Amino acid sequence: MPTTVYDPPALESGVLRVTPLGGLGEVGRNMTVFEYGGKLLIVDCGVLFPEEHQPGVDLILPDFEPIKHRLDDVVGLVLTHGHEDHIGAVPYLLRLKADIPLIGSQLTLALVEAKLKEHRIRPYSLTVAEGQREQIGPFDLEFIAVNHSIPDALAVAIRTPAGLVLATGDFKMDQLPLDGRLTDLRAFARLGEEGVDLFLVDSTNADIPGFTPLERAIGPVLDQVIAKAPRRVIVASFSSHVHRVQQVIDAAAENGRRVAFLGRSMVRNMQIAEDLGYLRVPAGVLIDYKKAQDLPDDRIVYMSTGSQGEPMAVLSRMANLDHAIEPGPGDTVILASSLIPGNENAVYRVIDGLTKLGANVVHKANAKVHVSGHAAAGELLYCYNILKPRNVLPVHGEYRHLTANARLAQDTGIPSENTILAENGTVIDLRGGVARVTGQYDIGFVYVDGSTVGEITDADLKDRRILGEEGFISVIVVVDAATGRIITGPEIHARGFAEQDAVFDAVKPKIAAALAEAAQSGVRDTHAMSQVVRRTIGRWVNQSLRRRPMIVPLVIEA
Repeated sequence: MPTTVYDPPALESGVLRVTPLGGLGEVGRNMTVFEYGGKLLIVDCGVLFPEEHQPGVDLILPDFEPIKHRLDDVVGLVLTHGHEDHIGAVPYLLRLKADIPLIGSQLTLALVEAKLKEHRIRPYSLTVAEGQREQIGPFDLEFIAVNHSIPDALAVAIRTPAGLVLATGDFKMDQLPLDGRLTDLRAFARLGEEGVDLFLVDSTNADIPGFTPLERAIGPVLDQVIAKAPRRVIVASFSSHVHRVQQVIDAAAENGRRVAFLGRSMVRNMQIAEDLGYLRVPAGVLIDYKKAQDLPDDRIVYMSTGSQGEPMAVLSRMANLDHAIEPGPGDTVILASSLIPGNENAVYRVIDGLTKLGANVVHKANAKVHVSGHAAAGELLYCYNILKPRNVLPVHGEYRHLTANARLAQDTGIPSENTILAENGTVIDLRGGVARVTGQYDIGFVYVDGSTVGEITDADLKDRRILGEEGFISVIVVVDAATGRIITGPEIHARGFAEQDAVFDAVKPKIAAALAEAAQSGVRDTHAMSQVVRRTIGRWVNQSLRRRPMIVPLVIEA
């Protein structure tokens, strides 16, 4: 069913309004706005990466439209952790208002500040840690340690007179984490005793039964794969997955290999992680990638970006032989990451390309080289039973994930009317322990396309898809301004067709006849005559060639 758009009522005194602007029905561009007493608090501001049906798009941002006119009311932007789908859109929000205070952990803010430096923005920031409590405007915030696939992730408890909200951010419950930092279930239990009125909970793995495997199970597998590799090893991962990079560095050092980072974001993020003590690098292990090429092939591990098949990332360029490092027989490529929904085809294309070059490609499907950073169903059930929230809003996931999460909540006794299946732009009001949907904004995709933000529309993308899939035909006709008769043409040129332009000779008389008929009817407007040309050739191409190309007719009066 199509979404019914309707404005929420004016916010009454003593009510907390919660509006997700991204991250629901998708894995990415996470952003939720909380409003109380005329002030706004934002939690996360991430990007979504484009899929194949969005050609030419670099990034997709949350739709800031519902709050664009109220940025002066924003008291802070809380960032739960440093992944792109939670921090990637911060520069675009701060372009609109540069002095919105950023609130997050040490590593999260360091990653954001490095990103903002490229946009020439110096942010106002407040570094917080687990166990810390801060009053930001009318919002009393408490930060709680959660375990994820990046260090320093935080959940945030938001207290207002309207009730207590707990937003997990992305989390799992690894009981033997690499950095010893557990999800703080004691804090969760304390909040449960206090009474959680609304629980915003990560849904990404809600449809996977049981428990997410331990991170530390990956280390021995990486060690084994690297030990057996006869030549170079190339490992692709997210550029902010500090734990995975640590495991690769440890395995490389164990096997007498050195490590070179590839990809601008990988180099930048790992330098930050090392400087802050989150990444421990044994002396003499790291080497600049240009110097690494002088090492024997069995003494090097390259740590690169591109695990999602992104066309401009290092791994895709290697697969296309468009990089200084060209994989070949004897090389081992490890994809140490999950598949983000929508990226499957791109990733398998890269795997096929590397395999064709002779490389041995090790990935999640054929070896245990990655575990997820998100809680599976068993862990979520624990959370519901510990917290016993009055209301639940599943977030961060496609619709099947949100539905599975809502079902888990209901299995633990939370009434179905208190589990809210929302979408981006749904407005939820909380008062006295009761959360209800009160509005629905019209939320769109905001595309970053080169240097433009928000100027590319869905119609433009449809045109690009048609150009890419169906081809292009231009038709030029010169007509007499007085009579409408054809003086020159029609001249037809096609691109993206297997056929020669001569194939269109058969349709030229049809175009001439249609224009003559229009002229006899008194049609003189060139736009109307262009539409006649478009319809005539469009029908013919569809019937004769089974194609629906983009047709650009040009009728010139003389």
